[in-house]
Amino acid sequence: MDLKDYEFLPQLSQNLLESLDEDEYYDITIEVGKDPYVKIFRAHMVILNRRSPYLRRILSTNKKYNDGNLVHIKLPNILPEIFHIILRYIYGGRLSLKEYDTADIIKILVAAVQLNLKELIIYLQSFLIKNKSDWMEKNFNLIYRTSFENESLLELQNYCNKLISKEPERMFESQNFSSIPEKVLVSLIQNENLRMSEIEIWEHVLNWGLAQNPELPSDPANFSKDDFSLLKNTLKSYIPFIRFYDLTCKEFSKKVLPYKKILPKELYKDLLDTFLDLHPDSKPDKSNPRNSNSSKHIDSKVITSQHAELISKWIDRLEITDKLTSSYGFKLILRGSRDGFTSRKFHEVCDDQTNIVVIVKVKQSNEILGGYNPATWKSGYRFSTTRNSFIFSFKNNDGIENFILSRVMDEEYAILNNPTCGPSFGNGDLILSGEESSSGYCESYCEKSSYERLIRETESEFSVEEYEIFQIVKY
Repeated sequence: MDLKDYEFLPQLSQNLLESLDEDEYYDITIEVGKDPYVKIFRAHMVILNRRSPYLRRILSTNKKYNDGNLVHIKLPNILPEIFHIILRYIYGGRLSLKEYDTADIIKILVAAVQLNLKELIIYLQSFLIKNKSDWMEKNFNLIYRTSFENESLLELQNYCNKLISKEPERMFESQNFSSIPEKVLVSLIQNENLRMSEIEIWEHVLNWGLAQNPELPSDPANFSKDDFSLLKNTLKSYIPFIRFYDLTCKEFSKKVLPYKKILPKELYKDLLDTFLDLHPDSKPDKSNPRNSNSSKHIDSKVITSQHAELISKWIDRLEITDKLTSSYGFKLILRGSRDGFTSRKFHEVCDDQTNIVVIVKVKQSNEILGGYNPATWKSGYRFSTTRNSFIFSFKNNDGIENFILSRVMDEEYAILNNPTCGPSFGNGDLILSGEESSSGYCESYCEKSSYERLIRETESEFSVEEYEIFQIVKY
């Protein structure tokens, strides 16, 4: 039987490892770690150059001196014991993970990312997901931070997102809950699979906020004005996602009222009016628009009640400082992650519907785009006319301070009807189009044409992470 090529590899691997251990023929020294834990490694440039794109870039700027001195480079952000493992992998193409604990494997992975060892990055992620899932769930915060600090760790990022989506309550019950990142907390609050009562969610969020400020008294009765301000600032991004109208009167009185000073004034006033005359065990009447479908209680994974209230003011052509005189309900009729991102689905649900608000979350950013169409969309190729449509953007999804509002200028081109596109405004002002997939419209774009202002900083394409369609009902 003829030998196959790969059967020679073990001996080649062994010979290369032996050359690493020898004191001869090396032409580079590598200083690894920080004082007082520093170690010098000897290696061969030709091997490092072939195996690591990161080291190749460094070596291209460090030529061997004519006087025979060795090239010397530094890697201060890698531990010496971790680099020893990585270097033997670089030479021998071998790595047995059985002898290392999971924390060390994470360190090896981070070092592999720095050195751009793509083959090893893929292998280590797969190994962790298949063999160390229990450990990663218990140490979720470390895994989440590590994966999202490094763009190349896509498998771990997907693992974290699936874990949050599948069993969000486990994150709340984690011993390390108080140290979870802010983005994770927002995802948990918004998660549709969360099997917890609203009062439990409020208590967890409140405890998270208190844990971020350990200097605060344990009893809110002892809070100073500055203490309330500190906690309010910590939780301001999360308050809009709490469904206070799902609480009983007793829950509101005992668990929320003591912290009334951290709530927005308008919200507190409305809650007080709502719960004032209720029986202790009763909840607000959800048949009342104010307590269910109003802008103060919106079923959205992208915007908050603050965004909805401001959009309501724009519908009435009010300024941001004006008092809202009408009550609008935001009825969710389509969500991309739930119903699909295809133009076919959009037209199936939204054609011939009036008073539509479109909300778009731009992928890999906090930016929100959107528009209001008081007329209708059709599946034919033509424009619809209206004088009351507008488009808008919010720079951040956790506040309404930085926004751009752009009303229609060329009324005959206000709304684009195109069966191959999703919701679209103007002759290019806000167009959702491109390849349709579960991940959203990937060739959407904004230009200035039929509306007053460009709603993004530049005319450019963007991809859609999530989008939601609401029908506006006036009460």
